[in-house]
Amino acid sequence: MRADTIFTGGRIHTGDPAHPVTDALAVTAGRITALGTAAHALRDERTETVDLAGGALLPSWGDGHVHPLIGGLGLRGVPVRDRVSLEEVVEAVRVWAEEHPEAEWITGDAFDPWLAEGGLFDAALLDAVVPDRPVLLRTMDHHTGWANSEALRRAGYTADTPQPAHGEIVRRADGSPLGTLREFGALNPVLALVPLPDLAEQVEALHGTARVLASAGVTWVQDAWVEPHQVDTWLAAVADGRDLAVRANLALLLEPDGWRERLPRLAADRERVEAAGRGQVTARAVKFFADGVLESGTAALLEPYSDCPHSHGAANWTGAELADAVTAVDALGFQPHIHAIGDHGVRIALDAIEAAARRNGPRARRPVIAHVQLVDPADLPRFAELGVIANFEPLWAQPDPLMTELTLPRIGPERGARQYQIAALLRDGARVSFGSDWPVTRYEPLAGLATAVTRQTPEGLPEGGWLPQERIGLDQALAAYSAGVAHQAFEEDAWGVLRVGLRADLVQLAADPFTVPPGELAGVAVVGTWLGGRRTH
Repeated sequence: MRADTIFTGGRIHTGDPAHPVTDALAVTAGRITALGTAAHALRDERTETVDLAGGALLPSWGDGHVHPLIGGLGLRGVPVRDRVSLEEVVEAVRVWAEEHPEAEWITGDAFDPWLAEGGLFDAALLDAVVPDRPVLLRTMDHHTGWANSEALRRAGYTADTPQPAHGEIVRRADGSPLGTLREFGALNPVLALVPLPDLAEQVEALHGTARVLASAGVTWVQDAWVEPHQVDTWLAAVADGRDLAVRANLALLLEPDGWRERLPRLAADRERVEAAGRGQVTARAVKFFADGVLESGTAALLEPYSDCPHSHGAANWTGAELADAVTAVDALGFQPHIHAIGDHGVRIALDAIEAAARRNGPRARRPVIAHVQLVDPADLPRFAELGVIANFEPLWAQPDPLMTELTLPRIGPERGARQYQIAALLRDGARVSFGSDWPVTRYEPLAGLATAVTRQTPEGLPEGGWLPQERIGLDQALAAYSAGVAHQAFEEDAWGVLRVGLRADLVQLAADPFTVPPGELAGVAVVGTWLGGRRTH
């Protein structure tokens, strides 16, 4: 046997505790065939050599919670992500509307929710620049929308409109809609009016996102919110003759209203993806939203919000209904993937998973609770006891303006001091995986690694880290992005560490991350990415 490719000239971190570091790795037919001295023995005149140039080779990374299609399409609207004031957002809307007179709707994604005091955005500001066409912008967490008066009018929102289930139309003192829409019960009627891009545009956006993720060292993604038409987009991308730069599992969305009637559609979508996904795309998870988000006061809390003592937030499901729904999809063989941010949201998610295990009996279900921002101390041990994977977005574990301006004032110091307890869950023996939730926050794992290890902002604040007891080691953080996500994917026997016989899913870095100051990890260049031995970046 000969090697197709040999990597040498740098440190190779395998992620395998039995053989953590080596100096050479051989790949044949997309699989790792030798390490160290044995790798050199497989070289002949046809073998390609990749010189690591003093850098490093590692297992490639997965993203355990990301929105490739939503993010890719969101980039095509008004560029509001990096605007630092309301005035800049409004000006971006004005310019984009003037440059696109043909657009029926003006949309944009991922502006910062702290730009307006209390996260309250007034339609009048948008009306001043676009009075005659509907405008809908979404905050970076996607749980809040800012609409102009024309968008509110088309949705039929008036002072007499009752508050929707699972959402809030924020109102002025006279009862008229302000322009701020919280959660999907209020957002969805407006989103339903926005024309979808055609299938070709959606497929192009998906391929573009896959290339961007590959450029960051990512080879596997959990698309964490997939509606029926988006299944068609993924399958069209697989079928169009171009190689996708990532592998993907789809989490099919299940909402509370009429969920029982939707179960056959979930099973049918899974089967058609299995038939047409060519082994690169699967649909083996179901997505639930247990609650909302803390910054808008919609995450479900066990005790009231500090700044709003009459509110516990909003659970999207009753505990009993969530337990029934999780049990039902578990019985169909799906992996539950539950968004839960508040401590009540996390509790009902854990209760639902426990109920499914009790009713359906033991199996390798690997349920996922995503985000896990606030956990009651009594619930921390339940993650390990129930085999629940805690999927964190490590970039969130820092005192950025979202935390300091919106979240901490809402929940107070005691609860504020027990957020994103990554180290605590690892000490308890729980499984942890990492993700980005892009386009909510950056997709680059290197940026997430820096935050997980330091618990600091990019400016290095605070000294010693925010909640420093929850900092983790670089080896633990790397494992959460590789072996941790591979475990979530039920693919630990295929990738996640560099071991003979496993798939050659690799990332090459310009520097050895273990020699870089932790706060500078985000600046390390990704030189190359390989998916099953095929170079994708």
